[in-house]
Amino acid sequence: MSLTAEAATNVARVLAEALPYIRRFRGKTIVIKYGGNAMVDEELKNSFARDVVLMKTVGFNPVVVHGGGPQIGSLLQRLGKESQFVRGMRVTDSETMDVVEMVLGGLVNKEIVNLINRHGGSAVGLTGKDGDLIRARKLNMSPTSGEANAETVDIGHVGEVKSIDASVVDMLVHGNFIPVIAPIGVGEDGHSYNINADLVAGKVAEVLHAEKLLLLTNTPGLLSKEGDLLTGLSPAKVDELIADGTIHGGMLPKIRCALEAVRGGVTTAHIIDGRVKHAVMVELFTDEGIGTLIG
Repeated sequence: MSLTAEAATNVARVLAEALPYIRRFRGKTIVIKYGGNAMVDEELKNSFARDVVLMKTVGFNPVVVHGGGPQIGSLLQRLGKESQFVRGMRVTDSETMDVVEMVLGGLVNKEIVNLINRHGGSAVGLTGKDGDLIRARKLNMSPTSGEANAETVDIGHVGEVKSIDASVVDMLVHGNFIPVIAPIGVGEDGHSYNINADLVAGKVAEVLHAEKLLLLTNTPGLLSKEGDLLTGLSPAKVDELIADGTIHGGMLPKIRCALEAVRGGVTTAHIIDGRVKHAVMVELFTDEGIGTLIG
C-alpha cells in the first residue's frame, strides 16, 4: 500500500530531523538501562528491540543493562518463598540468590538477547561474572537519620559495584555485537551479589566513556512540584531540586545514579518514559526528545 502525500512528507521530515543526530552519535556508546513496563508489555518489548537494532545499524554502540525484579518476585512466589524488603531492597539469602541468578542471568537475559536477535541484531548476554566484568562488595543497610538506635541490617547477597572491567564489553562492541548485561557481580569471597541495575548501568556508562546513559522508567521523567516535566538540567540544578524536596522518594536513587554518571564523565543522562513506544528513538533522534535530560 502506497503512502499518501501527507504521510510521505511526515516520513521525510522525521528522517531529515534524525540525520544530524545520526551523524553526531555515530561511533558513540549509548548505555540503556532496560526495565519497568517496557520489559513486560509485548508491544513495548518489540519496539525496544527494534530501537536497539536500528541504533546499531546506523553506527551507534548500544549496551543494554537490564533489571528483573518483578520476574524474580513471581518465581519466588511460585516456589512458595515470600519476598522480604528492607527500604526497597530485596533481602537475598543463598536460596533467593540462586533464583536471582536463574532469572536475571538466564530467563530474562536470554529473552532480551533472543528478542534483539529476532529483530535483526546480534546480541550476546552477559552477567557480571563473565570476563570478571563486575566486581562487587556486600551492601549493608546502615541506619537512616530517623533510626539512630537501629543496627546495620544484613540483607544477604545484595551488593554494590566495586569495579568494572569493561574489556569483554569492548571486545563485543568492536565485534559488532550488542552486549546485554545482567546486574550480577562477584565478590572477593567468590559469592554472587545482586546489584541494582540502575547503579550497574551508570558505572558501565562511566567506564565505557559513554555519550549517553538512558534510564527507562514508568514515569514521564522528573516532574516539578506543579507536575510539569523538567529537562535540560545541570548537575547544580539537580542538587537544588534535591535540596528543596522537588526530587524525593523513589526518584531520588535514579536521579543520583544519573548525576553520578554525568559527574563521572558521561556526556548526558536521560530519564525517559519506557511506557511510550519507541521512547529510545524519540529521545535520540528528535529535537524535542522525551523525558528529563541531565548534563
